[in-house]
Amino acid sequence: MKVLIDHSECTGCGSCVDVCPVEAITIVDEKAVVSDECTLCGMCVDSCEFEAIEMPELTAKEEDVGEYRGVWYFAEQRDGKIHPISFELASAGRKLADKLEVDLCGILFGHNMEAACEELIKYGTDKVYYVDYPELLNFNEERYANILTYLITKYKPEIFLAGATAIGRTFIPRVAASVKTGLTADCTGLDIGDDGLLHQTRPAFGGNVMATIICPHGRPQMATVRHKVMAACECVDHEGVVEKVEVAEDLLKRRSELLEIIHAEDDTAQLTDAEVIISGGRGLQKAENFELLEKLAKLVIGAVGASRSAVDAGWIAASHQVGQTGRTVAPTLYMACGIS
Repeated sequence: MKVLIDHSECTGCGSCVDVCPVEAITIVDEKAVVSDECTLCGMCVDSCEFEAIEMPELTAKEEDVGEYRGVWYFAEQRDGKIHPISFELASAGRKLADKLEVDLCGILFGHNMEAACEELIKYGTDKVYYVDYPELLNFNEERYANILTYLITKYKPEIFLAGATAIGRTFIPRVAASVKTGLTADCTGLDIGDDGLLHQTRPAFGGNVMATIICPHGRPQMATVRHKVMAACECVDHEGVVEKVEVAEDLLKRRSELLEIIHAEDDTAQLTDAEVIISGGRGLQKAENFELLEKLAKLVIGAVGASRSAVDAGWIAASHQVGQTGRTVAPTLYMACGIS
């Protein structure tokens, strides 16, 4: 699909050609022509002073946004236990919901997890939509995506948050594509702007700049958030309700089967949750010097981190990288060695 040009209004001025970032517009016989390279960014629409360019799909979306209301988050669970990022999302979502004066709802897939629903309510959730089936206890991309797409289509939330975890990164983009909306990944900041839109902040261009992204046309406005970026704030006296949702059998179908779960034994898997982290940078001068940090980390029962420059130099695996372009951490003690 590409933008539509009304040739009866087009003067061939070329302003759309100048602003197109992918060079998808050319002037043929004094009229603008759009190629299949068009990415629907919309820059040409704004540039045309004769209003000869339009994107009907986005115009229709603009009219529909009023039907969407409420803030949702996906409550991730593993082995029947709520992942800590779910509480962080609940707390972040609570602030957004308060600004918009709407309800905060959590979405939980699992089995025999009624107590977990009550936990989510304690972190500010007004309603938990709980989908309870044995097939949902372990993650399956197809099932999770199908059911979440169904729920979003039925209830129409205006904002949807999920964790930037292995699970979130796997199926949330699929859901966003299914409901035809935008998704901002790995956010480090969320806020409601004066325009009433979700302002999503994330690192861009390798972490050299921080970009704030909005989604004015698509709904819901979807974002994934990194673990430990948002603080989890318990609301002890908060009251909420749990609504069990039944779904059609077709939504539980899947084409793959989980055979076995093998938990990682690598120490880097614990980097995000480590209370003590000892990180090395370019100042260590060579890969062998990271062995000193590893010895120290074992003595203090900590984990080894690294700067981007050390990882880029090939001195240590990328799984050790911390910061905006790596893992987000919040240790009690952080020691930086050779990092400027």
